This record gives sequence, structure tokens and C-alpha cells, in this order.
Amino acid sequence: MRPKRNTWTEGLKMNTHISPAIIMRIKEFGESDLLVTFFTSDRGRLKGVAKGARRSKRRFANCLDLFCLTSLEYELKRKGNLHFLHSGKLIDAFPGLRSDFSSLSLASYMVELTEILFPLGVADNKMFELLKNSFFAIDKGKSKNILRVHFEGKAMTFGGYGVDLDKCCNCGRTYTGEGRAVFKRSKGGIACLKCQQESKLSPGLDHDTVKGLKTIQSDPWNEVEAFNFSDEMIREIKSVLKL
Repeated sequence: MRPKRNTWTEGLKMNTHISPAIIMRIKEFGESDLLVTFFTSDRGRLKGVAKGARRSKRRFANCLDLFCLTSLEYELKRKGNLHFLHSGKLIDAFPGLRSDFSSLSLASYMVELTEILFPLGVADNKMFELLKNSFFAIDKGKSKNILRVHFEGKAMTFGGYGVDLDKCCNCGRTYTGEGRAVFKRSKGGIACLKCQQESKLSPGLDHDTVKGLKTIQSDPWNEVEAFNFSDEMIREIKSVLKL
């Protein structure tokens, strides 16, 4: 006689997932639970309840601290956006993030920008890798000035707000990389000096700044780190990426 199938248990297993996740926010929930916001590569930003996490540390040993990289086992609910966390295992705590206030502030800013650009449930593996690798870089003591503009430029590009650096957004003429350009915020691109004058609302960019911003938007971190950014270039790039 064929054994009776337990469809409820099978359905539960089908909805249970294990994936690396970055802990973005934690909040006390009820008497002993934690409400956790986490970011995954395959399902984006999610929220879940870790039952009894404040009483029992066995299932979530040191893995639900803010900004940790954790392997989370969680159950996706079919209705609503609050999921159930079964267990977790710490991958990396990034202790360097907590070594000083500026590092912690930069990590917090990166999380906030990710939340702005990617709503709940919107997955982007490139964005997950960017956030994870940026935490690694902060942890290793890399330049925070470069890290910030690199993260902003990449994140805004992944979120659909990249700056068009190839041609004038007014006349369409190709930018050859010679001479100054002007950033036109209303059109999300650069304009030539014949079409747009420099002003506070439309800051000017040196040709090396345009090249540096293109590197930030398109190239991996090792090439960005190797690029010779001057203080003036960083200042001009910040004026473009200013939210």
C-alpha cells in the first residue's frame, strides 16, 4: 500500500530557502523575537521574524548582528511580506565596520541607499555583490572617500539612475573626452558647453572627472581603486551624485 503523502510538509520544504544575506536592520519584536530586514542576491530585500532569537542563541549564534553576512534559512510566506527565519550561520561579521564611527556611518548610508533604490522583493545580484564587497573594503580599511562615490555611482547605475556620459543630452553630439562638460541633473546626463553653461544647478566637470565617473559606473572595484582620483575630481563627482 502506497504511503500517504504529507502535502503540508512537502509544501513547507518547497518554500524553505538557504542563501547568503546581509543583515540590514534588526528590531525587537514581541517578548523574545526579532524582526530582521535582510538583503539576498536572489530575492532582494526581505523581512522576517526570528522566533525566540532573543532567548535562544543556538539557532542564530552571533549571526543577526547589524551588517553581518549570514547564511540564512528562511521560509517564504505566500501571503504578506513577513517571512519566517528558521536558522542562521555567520559567514563574516566585518569587525572593521565597527572600528570607528565613520566606518559605521558609511555602512549605514550604503544600507539606506540600497533601501531607497531597491524596494522589498526586488532582486539584483549585482547590487548584492556591490554591498557585500563594499563592506569587505570598509573592513579592510580602504579609502572611504573613494568607496562612497564608487558605491553611489554603481548603486545608482544598477537602480536605473546612471549618468549618460557618452553624448550631450541636448544636441546629441558625442563627447570625445576632451574639454569640460556640464552635468544636467534634469536629464541625467552631461551637456556640452555650447548647450549649457556651468552653474550651481549644473556643475562643470573636467574631462578627467568624466573619465573617472565612467570608470566608477562601469569598471570593477580594483580598477576604480587604481584610478588616480584627485581631491577636485572627487568633489566634482560628489556634486553629480548628490541626492
